[in-house]
Amino acid sequence: MKQKFQGSTRVKRAQLQALCREFKMLQMKEDETVNSYFARTLKIAKSMKVCGESMRENIIAAKILRSMIPKFNYVVCSIEESNNLDTMMIDELQSSLLVHE
Repeated sequence: MKQKFQGSTRVKRAQLQALCREFKMLQMKEDETVNSYFARTLKIAKSMKVCGESMRENIIAAKILRSMIPKFNYVVCSIEESNNLDTMMIDELQSSLLVHE
């Protein structure tokens, strides 16, 4: 039983490392919509949570803002200037970006 649990722990740790790497490298694709990018990002974040790594919404929101394609640069600047990113909810961010898509 102990070996089985340790194996499961190792697998989760390896999965978490892969997910962390994927999250770190995440970038919006040129032909991707805001909704599909958010879905892809949140899927990775939820998978990380299953593996034991919870991520605050403001961290996810900051990652999304940093990884948008260049056509959203002016929108990202506007959002950063007019909102408190420490308290911004992901839904708010998504709505703001959808307006400009």
